[in-house]
Amino acid sequence: MTNEAKAHGAREVLEERGALGKDTVAVRVDGRVYDLHTPIPEGASEVEPIGIHDADALAIIRHSSAHVMADAVQRLFPGTKVAFGPATDDGFYYDYARPDGTFSEDDLRAIEEKMVEIVEADSPFRREVVSRDEARTLLESLDERFKLEHLERLDDPISLYRHGDWVDLCEGPHVPSTGFLKAVKLTSVAGAYWRGDERNPMLQRIYGTAFPSPKALRAHLKQLEEAKKRDHRKLGKELKLFAFHPHAPASPFFLPRGSTIYNLLEGYVRSLYARYGYEEVITPQIFDNELFHTSGHLPSYAENMYMAATSENLEKLQKKVDEKPPQNAEEWTQAFNESLRFGVKPMNCPSHCLMYGMTKRSYRDLPMRMADFGRLHRFERSGVVQGLTRVRTFAQDDAHIFCTLDQVQDEIKSFLDLVHDAYRDFGFTDVRIVIATRPEKRLGADEVWDQAEEALEEAVKAKELPYEIAEGEGAFYGPKIEFHLKDAIGRPWQLGTIQADFNLPERFDLTYVGEDNTAHRPVMLHRAILGSIERFFGVLTEHVGGSFPVWLAPEQIALLTVSEKFNEYAQNVQQQLQERGFRVTADLSSDKLGAKIRQARLMRIPYLGVIGQKEVEGQGLALRSRDENKDLGFIPLSDVFDRLAHENHPPSATDSTRGDSHR
Repeated sequence: MTNEAKAHGAREVLEERGALGKDTVAVRVDGRVYDLHTPIPEGASEVEPIGIHDADALAIIRHSSAHVMADAVQRLFPGTKVAFGPATDDGFYYDYARPDGTFSEDDLRAIEEKMVEIVEADSPFRREVVSRDEARTLLESLDERFKLEHLERLDDPISLYRHGDWVDLCEGPHVPSTGFLKAVKLTSVAGAYWRGDERNPMLQRIYGTAFPSPKALRAHLKQLEEAKKRDHRKLGKELKLFAFHPHAPASPFFLPRGSTIYNLLEGYVRSLYARYGYEEVITPQIFDNELFHTSGHLPSYAENMYMAATSENLEKLQKKVDEKPPQNAEEWTQAFNESLRFGVKPMNCPSHCLMYGMTKRSYRDLPMRMADFGRLHRFERSGVVQGLTRVRTFAQDDAHIFCTLDQVQDEIKSFLDLVHDAYRDFGFTDVRIVIATRPEKRLGADEVWDQAEEALEEAVKAKELPYEIAEGEGAFYGPKIEFHLKDAIGRPWQLGTIQADFNLPERFDLTYVGEDNTAHRPVMLHRAILGSIERFFGVLTEHVGGSFPVWLAPEQIALLTVSEKFNEYAQNVQQQLQERGFRVTADLSSDKLGAKIRQARLMRIPYLGVIGQKEVEGQGLALRSRDENKDLGFIPLSDVFDRLAHENHPPSATDSTRGDSHR
């Protein structure tokens, strides 16, 4: 590092200002975070220290913990090579190529113990800026083949970080010394392909997490334990909601109980459509690939699409190859592309553009709100699919709004009402709004982006809702609003979104006739409330811990007979409940009552109605409430019906504040 750079290092600047505290890990310079090892720009107007408990410090603590872990691994297991080791939203990981085996639970404990030694040594982190040749020489001497490959992809300047004798090719940032890492825990081991490509070597990924204090770490570990209990994959099996089969990889089978919830979720969204003026459409699943060329999804999205071919096209391919065999890879690719004439749609927007363009439109037709539950298919790599939250076939509560630019703000406001109604109904009360603005690479003129971003921001302001700006994180075709929700145990999920799109209307040459009797281009708003129904199903299952509210529960009440002589009465009550539209199951088996109660509780049924002599004589049920966690005693049937009827609708159906998203 040059003398000039040293003079402007973050540490020195803070020391000159008397602002360097014992717990300072980094510095915020005009909104950007630098560690204390890195020079800061000359002429910076705002320079403020970041303490170890500051939110911006967490990623730095975790990145540094990853380095300490890699140091420990290479001390304990010589010959192990390192790949990537970043901080993540939940902690950190590092990928390793270990020549003599996999990492066991005992290995993780040994690595943690060695990490404690490194932390207690309180070795300072040191940043070095080197030439590409110097970095290459160092990495060659260490035989770090993955880092050597990564070096060739980096732009100058090249930086290294050291602590003690350990060194890594790294951009930072890092804490001042290893002694700042007071609370670290290794959590698991998994396989991971180098650079996420299954054609590359399989590496071992050790996951961990770190926090500024042991207390914060304990709280997180407690949350992880609770998350294990709520894991939708575990609950999905226990509650008989859904299953998977190797003949349909990453494609869920919804069992009868799960199908009930799935259909109720769709029905709920349909009720919102009726309330907010959407019209539902049904579109095909398979299209000529010309559609995806027009939309721009080919070739950029081709690797995530399922392609289809007819036997007729394959016969033509065979004939063409026999007559004139392709001479190189390019000719083979062209021949196959011609035979794979069809694509299975990965999203609904291109087909909605087709539907809009089938009819001449007037400004009087706008806004046009087009909703679609069409099934979508995307080829997700096997390494990223996970339960219901990342699947290959799914449906979205998808809709597209075609409107004028002047109508965008009102449509955004209406959508804000809609999503807040929905999230309150499902018990999500902590909703964070993020407005993602224009990326560096984008389509459309700046003045159009100015109008769109202003419309999004003004709509949120009009509802008096707090929001954050994510600079440069919008889609290439337009800015967007994202809705980030926290579940019952504090984990964030990004669910709903609304995006302004000027790209597809242009590519599909969509127009409407304006008041001036000339053609104008509509704005297209992409929006989803729940997002993927499959993913939302998984998130909701974990949010409620498998105890779905009465209006969503597969069975709202279970009738349990004390003995078989009361079965006739139970069947009569079951019929009355079903006639009133309630979902009911009756256990008329010869099992003892205790066993029946245990089984119903395992299925998390909201109400248990026990039937014995007293209930038959009094024409009622001995009711137990899951949510109140108590026996309610004898209740006449009419009161049971009233109770279920009251809880058989989402809260917003009877809430006078619905459509008032600032409440």
